[in-house]
Amino acid sequence: MKAFVLCGGLGTRLRPYTYENPKPMLKIGEKPILQYVIEHLKEHGFDEIVITAGYLNEKIVSYFGDGKKFGVKITYSIEKEAKNTAGSILEHKGKVREPFLVIMGDAITDINLKELAETHKKKGAVATVAVKHHITKVHYGVANLTDGYIKSFQEKPEIEHYINIGIYIFSPRIFDFIKEKEDFAKDVFPRLLKEKQKIAAYKMEDGVWVDIGRLDEYEKLKDGKEIKQMLKSKN
Repeated sequence: MKAFVLCGGLGTRLRPYTYENPKPMLKIGEKPILQYVIEHLKEHGFDEIVITAGYLNEKIVSYFGDGKKFGVKITYSIEKEAKNTAGSILEHKGKVREPFLVIMGDAITDINLKELAETHKKKGAVATVAVKHHITKVHYGVANLTDGYIKSFQEKPEIEHYINIGIYIFSPRIFDFIKEKEDFAKDVFPRLLKEKQKIAAYKMEDGVWVDIGRLDEYEKLKDGKEIKQMLKSKN
């Protein structure tokens, strides 16, 4: 199965580190985030990889090359301008004839990709989205209003929900629902639902998923010790 790894973002929240390297190339321990992603793909049988890259793409190409030294085959789709998540794979319309994976190149995970692919096959949906249970803590008292009156208070409630972790399996007909410079979550998925298309969910009930999106998170994790322990504890 082909895997698209999306690496086109600017990583503005991680400046100044991303002034010289794209976010996927920031190191966690001794290797860049993207290397964790590629090694995980290989472990689960995804050895044909397309990396979509824009900002400072030469850093990615120089490090990974054709993928041979990592045991995979890597090709590149270079963006001269931002195309967003869905738009970045649109040029492959008509070239992909089997289900394929899309995964972000800037998050570390040990998700079972084989189970994800099997779920997609069983559900028969145009798209299968990996989701993970998450608790959002509200740090304030919440007032519930009706017709301008306060009906109840909740003191610092915790809201439980499933979040989209940016890992998808698509059937080739997904390309029929993508337009240029669109985003999967903001544009494509709402269109699928509006047109009564099925979007299956794969619940990642256990395991590691770390999106290093803020400076404080990166500063905490960049030595690699915590990530190594997290991954080790799940094996």
